[in-house]
Amino acid sequence: MSNISSAAPLISVIDDDASIRAGLDNLVRSLGYVVCTFDSAEAFLQSAELDDVWCVIADVRMPTMSGVQLQSHLRRRGCRLPFLFITAVPTEKTRKQALDDGAICFLTKPFDEETLIGCLDVAIGQHRSSNMS
Repeated sequence: MSNISSAAPLISVIDDDASIRAGLDNLVRSLGYVVCTFDSAEAFLQSAELDDVWCVIADVRMPTMSGVQLQSHLRRRGCRLPFLFITAVPTEKTRKQALDDGAICFLTKPFDEETLIGCLDVAIGQHRSSNMS
């Protein structure tokens, strides 16, 4: 069990680019969320906060395991965590795979902050509704 407070939703940001992580961290915190950042999918999978996360914002292209591979891995384990994807190199095949596997959105860098915020609102709503039982 982690020490993260349940008062505010926990959002995980996964990107191998430190400047993107920092920018997303600042943006998401400014919206009142708790943020944990990771430089790889593997680091995220090993984190103590994994069970407390409400939404993942992940880069598509990262060394070793891509964001889309991470989403597929979690889906196979029965985890329905909402995913928002960002990428500098969009391909239709990757976009289709991500969305077919349940991603909320697939944004191309540089992306509009308002669009990301709208996607995050959808993801938080989806998490809330899936955990109301």
